[in-house]
Amino acid sequence: MKPAWLDFLKDAGAEIENNKVVSFGNLEREHRMVHTGLVICDLSHHGLISIDGEDTADFLQGQLTNDVRDVSLQHSQLSAYCTHKGRMLANFRVFKRDDSYFLSLPQSLLESILKRISMFILMAKVTIKDNNDALIKIGLSGPKADEQLSNIISDLPTETDDVTQSNGYTIIKCAGTLPRYEIMGELEAIKKIWGQLDVNAAPAGADAWETLDIMAGIPTITPETSEAFVPQMTNMHVINGVNFQKGCYTGQEVVARMQYLGKLKRRMFRINIESDNAVIAGDKLFAKDSTSGQGTGQIVNSQVDPDGGHIALAVIDIADAEAGSLQLHDENGPAITVHSLPYSVE
Repeated sequence: MKPAWLDFLKDAGAEIENNKVVSFGNLEREHRMVHTGLVICDLSHHGLISIDGEDTADFLQGQLTNDVRDVSLQHSQLSAYCTHKGRMLANFRVFKRDDSYFLSLPQSLLESILKRISMFILMAKVTIKDNNDALIKIGLSGPKADEQLSNIISDLPTETDDVTQSNGYTIIKCAGTLPRYEIMGELEAIKKIWGQLDVNAAPAGADAWETLDIMAGIPTITPETSEAFVPQMTNMHVINGVNFQKGCYTGQEVVARMQYLGKLKRRMFRINIESDNAVIAGDKLFAKDSTSGQGTGQIVNSQVDPDGGHIALAVIDIADAEAGSLQLHDENGPAITVHSLPYSVE
């Protein structure tokens, strides 16, 4: 986290651990506000990889699951980076600012992804680097997010994944059960807009943004689940994170075979876990009568539910999910209830 931004957040009341905002002093209130209120979040726990050079679009086209040719100054996209076996090493948002492409992904995966993707540059005229200090990233969500933001920036994106570039800001409209935006800019610009939004929005920690992603059915691959899933298992093809017509990329053969020739036996569901104990990415699920040879499923992302227990996204054997009687860890574990996602999955 940029030192000057870190100092700014501390002055605003942020409690910070390992360069991540834990809360602004009242974690329970933040968990409740995120479901219905107007909240503003620091997104420094999302790292940035920048890619520059005349061959950038062609290079990324051969690496990522989505069609990079659709990324422009006016449109971003979700995408994933896979192994040759089609397993996701990471997923992220791809966007442009000026002449640079950016990948926004968890800081915990940035170093490993940067190292791996750099191995494939070969003769391409491309420069890839950790550009975390280039931009400050914040998020705004809530019933009146459109209204509050339009009072400051008149040109806002109107459709999910669309982008506007205005007065030094890059603004991305994100999927969500409430209006939601990511805002990026240089330090002084973000300090200014934070102060303007803070008048009506409640500051919240990093977990609040992940809660919003869970509610929206948007998965985030972490070190605990890297290489665990093909994209379709986490509904990436449903949320416009995979393009099946784009041509070859690393892992494309496996991903395409799953789409056209295979039968998807597990996919991502939203669940509630009746436990106040920590639930973390990678935790296993259990179903007593499961016939799956690969296990019932595992947690993708999880956060505290203010109404009790935890809200989570989990990849689950479809037959087990439909049968119910799911538990965390084992037959003595907390009960799990499956809930609907805000989008349909065929």
